[in-house]
Amino acid sequence: MVRLKKTVVMVGMMGAGKTAVGTAVARALGVPFLDSDEEIVRAADRSIAEIFERDGEAFFRARETEVLGRLLRDTPCILSTGGGAFLSETNRALVHEAGVSVWLRAELDLLWQRVRHKTTRPLLRTANPRETLRVLNEARLPFYELADLVVDSSPDLSVEGMAQRVIDALATRADVLERI
Repeated sequence: MVRLKKTVVMVGMMGAGKTAVGTAVARALGVPFLDSDEEIVRAADRSIAEIFERDGEAFFRARETEVLGRLLRDTPCILSTGGGAFLSETNRALVHEAGVSVWLRAELDLLWQRVRHKTTRPLLRTANPRETLRVLNEARLPFYELADLVVDSSPDLSVEGMAQRVIDALATRADVLERI
């Protein structure tokens, strides 16, 4: 039996599995799973696409930081963030001080396979969404590389298999998981 001592923040590109894997990790550890995007949607009573369209990305990012700060102060949980959340120096500092970040690293082809049929990705509403994903991924890599832990995705690995990889990585940190 283990006890989660601080919130685990899942970071990475859209399609990396932050929600699916995060949910499986939370289930395995018996802790809550939260999604910062869902918390923003609930607070704003609008979809992320609507927030981006009406108020712009800067407004969304400010709400994202507020929500992240609040959730990191609450009961330790597994927290999935939007793909852009970890780009903010403020957000990275919040996570580093109060939680632990886990980058779900995935190759571009795998990310594309997972997101290409989704219509809920406002940043991919472009003439060439695959190229947009590639450019976003390339631009975000230096930020994701700052995560506390890195867990590599694999196309042949199940969600549960990925969750186990994350738990194994967390187990290397005495400040995160405690055997009880």
